[in-house]
Amino acid sequence: MDNHTNHATHPPETPPSSTALPASRASKWLRYAGPVLWCIGLLLPVALSPAWVTVGGVFAIYAIVALSQDIVLGRAGMYDMGHAVYFGIGAYITAILAPTFNWPILLTVPVAVVIAAAIGALLSAPIVKLRGDYLLVVTIGFNAIFVLAMKNNLFGLTGGPDGIFGVSGPTLFGHSFDSQSDLFYMNWVALALVLWLMRNLDRSALGRTFRYLKYDELAATTLGIDSRKYKVAAFALGAGFAGLAGALFAMQLSAVSPGSFQFTDSVTLFAIVLVGGQASVPGVLLGTAMMFVVPQIFTDLAQYRYLAFGIAMIVVMVLRPQGIWPTRRI
Repeated sequence: MDNHTNHATHPPETPPSSTALPASRASKWLRYAGPVLWCIGLLLPVALSPAWVTVGGVFAIYAIVALSQDIVLGRAGMYDMGHAVYFGIGAYITAILAPTFNWPILLTVPVAVVIAAAIGALLSAPIVKLRGDYLLVVTIGFNAIFVLAMKNNLFGLTGGPDGIFGVSGPTLFGHSFDSQSDLFYMNWVALALVLWLMRNLDRSALGRTFRYLKYDELAATTLGIDSRKYKVAAFALGAGFAGLAGALFAMQLSAVSPGSFQFTDSVTLFAIVLVGGQASVPGVLLGTAMMFVVPQIFTDLAQYRYLAFGIAMIVVMVLRPQGIWPTRRI
């Protein structure tokens, strides 16, 4: 009995079955990722044109939300095709609290994270027992309901189809973050923080438990692991990170509208993780760059980015189903 209780409380250090678990191939890379990204962030706004500074700031935001999708899909193995909902919740929380209720905009960020995480837990609790396509279809429904609610001006707060305007950047120590360079620095600091948190998640008991459930849920539950509780935790954690990205997104664009959180945006996040490599931080960053940075290089062909990314996804799934930069297995 004592041994069984110990397993239930602390997941074993080795997989519960012969199925290999993904190790953090990039663990050494992640150790230095934060400082490296910070150094890049210090230099790029000086070297790049204003347009590319904006692209770099937006890349950091979408990298955060793609990493949040990877927690649910890549690490916990659940098909969430409505992840843009939590991204949108974070953006709308900041856009509503700051201009409408005159909250200090920095104070809205933790509120956006907490509310997005709470809603992620609330929505996922009744559906985590669903598997595969069934879970995917339900999350698509969540995305459709969210967009419809925002377009219909929920509680008279969301501004309808036009959304909310007038979201300003934060003021810190008397300095207003109102330029694209300032927002670039802020977004990249947030990305470095998320990378650090992802590194610690991969090395934690919680991260290992996510992987046990993904690769052999039956064996994990046999050892006393509460699969429902941990799956809800994965949804909540991913939603919280997405809420952070949403708050930054509202400041970056100074406006929020339902068009930024459509089903196609959820599909894009899903595809980024699949193409880049599940449970691979470098892979997710690479997939984000392919989707949001590369089209800016080929601006004349930017309108075909979804077509190109769709073709790339098909090719990767056929020739390299583990993704371009996958995790290795031990």
